[in-house]
Amino acid sequence: NVQPFYILTQHGPISLAHNGNLVNAKTLREKLLKDGVGLSSTSDTEVMIMMLAAAKGETWQERIASCMMEWKGSYSIVLLTEEGLYAARDPWGFRPLCFGLVEDGIWAVASESCALLTLGCSKIKEVERGEILSITKDSSEVNQAIAPVEPSALCIFEYIYFARPDSIWNRVQIHNARVNFGIALASVMPVEADAVIAIPDSSRSSAIGYSQASGIKYDEGFSKNRYIGRTFIEPTQKLREQGVAMKFNVLENTVKGKRLIVVDDSIVRGTTIRRLIKMLRNAGALSVHIRIASPPIKFPCYMGVDMGGKESLIASSRSIKEIEDFIGADSLAFLSFEGMLDAMKKEGATCGFCCACFDGNYPCDVSEASNKDDFD
Repeated sequence: NVQPFYILTQHGPISLAHNGNLVNAKTLREKLLKDGVGLSSTSDTEVMIMMLAAAKGETWQERIASCMMEWKGSYSIVLLTEEGLYAARDPWGFRPLCFGLVEDGIWAVASESCALLTLGCSKIKEVERGEILSITKDSSEVNQAIAPVEPSALCIFEYIYFARPDSIWNRVQIHNARVNFGIALASVMPVEADAVIAIPDSSRSSAIGYSQASGIKYDEGFSKNRYIGRTFIEPTQKLREQGVAMKFNVLENTVKGKRLIVVDDSIVRGTTIRRLIKMLRNAGALSVHIRIASPPIKFPCYMGVDMGGKESLIASSRSIKEIEDFIGADSLAFLSFEGMLDAMKKEGATCGFCCACFDGNYPCDVSEASNKDDFD
C-alpha cells in the first residue's frame, strides 16, 4: 500500500500519490475486478490509478476529469506522466493541495504551503475544489473539471491537528486558528494554576492562546523525541503505548510542585493522555487539569483519518466526567463545537467545514465506506 503507485499503461508510464479516502472505493474495486483488472493491494490509490489507466479521453486532463465524475470522497492527488505533472482536488475540498513556482518554468505541488516555502517557491496558490492543475514542458494551466459541491467541506481536523502551524490553507494561517482555539478554550471551566503547558507539537499554538487569554504563564512541560512519528494512528494499542513512552520526556523542574493546565488538540482513545498525566504526577505535579482545543470526537472519519471505528473513540460511549475519571485528570474540559467554528470565523474563514468526527454530519453519502476497526 506504499505510495506512489506506478504502472505502465497504453498511454505510457504513470505514477500516482493520493491524500484522502474514496468512500465508494469498494464498489469501484469490485467493478475493476469484474472487468478483469488485477489488483495487488487494499489501497484506494491503486483503484484510482487503474481507473486512470483505462479512462476515456485524448489527454490526461480529460481522463482525470472522467474519473473525477466517479470518485466519491476526499482526494488530493498528483499524477506524474511522460507529458507532465497533474494535480487534482475533490469537489468538496476535504484535503489541502497547493502549488508554487520554484524558478522559471519549474513548478512544485504539495499538500501544504509550508513545503513549498521550504523550497523557496513564489506565486503559491491553492488548487481549488474540483480543479485540475496541468504542468507540462510548455505551459501550466488550471481547469475546472467538475463543479464544486456547495457548501464546501474542508476538514476541520487539518486546522486542529494535521497541518503544520506555518501552513496557510484557505487564506487562514494554521497557527492563528489554533491560537484562537486556545483563546476560546480559556473561557471554558477556568481554573487556578501555576503554568499552562502543551502536549507538543500540534497543541502548542492553542496553549499559547490559552495562556494569553487566561493570564497564566506558558511553559514547556515535555521534551519531544523528533524521531518518533504520530502515535495515534499506530495499528495496535501496544505500539501506541510504546510510541508515547519513547516520544515524550517530562521536564521535571517545570512541573514539580506546580498546578498545571495541560492543553492538547484532541482526545481519540484517551490512552495517550492517560499515560502522560501519570508521567506528570510521577514528576511531582500537584494537579493536572486537561483542556482540549476541540470538541469530543464521537464519530469515525471516512475521509482519510485513521481513527478507527466508533467503538474505538472514547467520547462515543463515555461522558466527559467518565473520560476525566478514565484518564486520571483533576478536571477535563473541551472546546465547544460553536466555539471552534467561531474561532475559525475570527480568522476570516467563510467556507464550510467537514466536522463529521464531532457531529456525525457527513458531507457525502458514506454508506458504502469501510473503516479500519482493528484499533484496540
